[in-house]
Amino acid sequence: MTRAKILCVEDDQDMIDYIKLILGKAGFEVIGADGGAEGLDAMRRELPDLILLDLMMPVMDGMEFLAELRANAAW
Repeated sequence: MTRAKILCVEDDQDMIDYIKLILGKAGFEVIGADGGAEGLDAMRRELPDLILLDLMMPVMDGMEFLAELRANAAW
């Protein structure tokens, strides 16, 4: 049985670590991405089952990330 893959797009590394700890204990594979651009790179590599997205991030915020995500039909 494969574990569900969760992408956590967040600019706070402590929050990514906390989410990895909690959801990892629950049996999920958590991929952390430091911001929207890194999140898009992770999408290209991982194709997660679920995305946890911080909406308020510097450089590329969550809404910009969503626009890029929706622009790619494969995602």
